[in-house]
Amino acid sequence: MDFAKSAFRNLGRKRGRTALTVLGIAIGVASVVLVANISQSGIGAVTNELESLGLSGLTVSTSQNAEAVSLNENDLSLIRKLGPVEQAAPVLMASSQVAVRGADQQAVLWGIDSNAGEIISLKPLYGRLLDKKDVLTGANVCLVDENLAKKIYFRSNIVGKKLSLLCGNSRQEFTVAGVIKTGTGLLQNLIGDYIPTFIYVPYTTIQAATQRSDYDQIAVRIRSGGNAENIGRLIVNRLNAVNGTSDAFLSNNLAKQKDGLLHVLDLVTLILSAVGAVSLLVSGLSIMTVMLVSVHERTREIGIKKALGATRGAIMTEFLCEAVMISLIGCAIGLAVGFLVSVLGAQYFHTALTVRSDIVLMAAGFAVLSGTVFGVYPASQAARMKPVDALRQE
Repeated sequence: MDFAKSAFRNLGRKRGRTALTVLGIAIGVASVVLVANISQSGIGAVTNELESLGLSGLTVSTSQNAEAVSLNENDLSLIRKLGPVEQAAPVLMASSQVAVRGADQQAVLWGIDSNAGEIISLKPLYGRLLDKKDVLTGANVCLVDENLAKKIYFRSNIVGKKLSLLCGNSRQEFTVAGVIKTGTGLLQNLIGDYIPTFIYVPYTTIQAATQRSDYDQIAVRIRSGGNAENIGRLIVNRLNAVNGTSDAFLSNNLAKQKDGLLHVLDLVTLILSAVGAVSLLVSGLSIMTVMLVSVHERTREIGIKKALGATRGAIMTEFLCEAVMISLIGCAIGLAVGFLVSVLGAQYFHTALTVRSDIVLMAAGFAVLSGTVFGVYPASQAARMKPVDALRQE
């Protein structure tokens, strides 16, 4: 306690210099905390968004070289009967346009089955999802996301309203059966000019409008614990065997692609955190500079203490405590500021705050360690002074 009190009192002698050194450490710690929290929250938001777009399962499609082969009802039944498959649903896609305030906006019609909500993350905010009656009758009903509802009617709940959609080669009126929340809307908000609006309709409605009987893809949900790669190969082999082909079908493990993207984001997080750690290293050098100046300024004080019987260990411990105290104060301020800004940012962007605890603890530990390491040399310089030489200094 005596060493701590003495260190605190000595740091208060040069408050401006101490404050600037503490500020350097606080900025370094806060930057690392912000990078870690923002990136982790961003990864969570991107994960939810990709899953809402259906990028968390397995899809089966035909190869581009297989012009005479297409996915049909028989293929769908075969896939559904396989043991590792929990759910399978047909998927059709069609380019469309939706009228928004007198102007046409690009959209993509997703033709889905009544069980698609169990494969793709479709969460109804208002109304309902598509049911079997909609699919059997090829009804002109649709599901829209909350962002599109606000663009057209300036409110979220537009169940029962009519939308004019381009389906096939003609415009048709669709009744909004439900408003869904697809992920966080993050991708649409950031690059909305490149990602069109998604509207979900019964797949039989698109088939009737385009005079088709086949599917573009079949979305597959595998049972828990199943290996997506192996099950994908099993489905492809069965389809090729039934259709008398060798390489007409493809399986796409979308979960694996999503994991690859998230791995890249993790690497970016680590790189940015390393850049922030460089600032902590610079702050450690500033601690060494400040402590060396302090040793020079207090040379006579050191001589007096050693003349009165202070040991080398006591002198070294005193100066080392000052360096550690600077690091601890700067680290505490940096952590507080970093978390405060992270919370405010999460609230502003309406995203859930996820804390990357490993990087935060690493930053705090590195800040304290750097302060301690860079404080050793000035402390040892003070401890090695001879009392006679120290007392001669003016």
